[in-house]
Amino acid sequence: MGNRITVSQGITLLVRRSARARRMTLRVPRDGGQPVLTLPKSVALSEGQAFAESKAEWLQAAVARMPGPSIIGHGSVLPVEGQRLIVTPASVRMVQIEGGHLLVPSARPTGPVIQAFLKHRAHQRLGPACDRFAAALGKPVRAIALRDTKSRWGSCTSDGRLMFSWRLAMAPPVVLEYVAAHEVAHLAHMDHSPRFWAAVDALMPGYGVLGPGCAITEQS
Repeated sequence: MGNRITVSQGITLLVRRSARARRMTLRVPRDGGQPVLTLPKSVALSEGQAFAESKAEWLQAAVARMPGPSIIGHGSVLPVEGQRLIVTPASVRMVQIEGGHLLVPSARPTGPVIQAFLKHRAHQRLGPACDRFAAALGKPVRAIALRDTKSRWGSCTSDGRLMFSWRLAMAPPVVLEYVAAHEVAHLAHMDHSPRFWAAVDALMPGYGVLGPGCAITEQS
């Protein structure tokens, strides 16, 4: 279990040490879990505390946006590609987006139908994004798989297999693009070295500023 620190806004962070980390990072899990501060082995805890304090306002805003546990049903509000939609039963054969509503077949179980829709949506977006980034990097993607992970957006194996959380379909498109670029960059660099971050920046310039609603931040 890692240490914990509290920043001035009263937010408690779980502190993790990583031999692979080359910079300090903050992450706010979208499932409502505890925010995590990851530090390289050589960075003092006091330096990590100062970094977290400098991001206190960002942390407060990010934590405030995190939804509490809920059961998806008719009338629930669900984000799809960053857009908040009202789950609405309708006489449709498959899930559709219409205005501010996510129309679901009224005679079918809501949860499994929406999950299948989000998985399909994630695959539709991640496939082309990874292909585009891989072509730019000159590294082939062997396979793309979707998993039901809640605290890890993606991963890459040494043989070119990429794994992503299907929940990325709920995130703003720029976040999905960033995660795709991040994992594709691992095809060239299986670490978080300066060369890795340079590859990410080449694939997605300005990735450090993703805009409102994006719960990812890094040491500058």
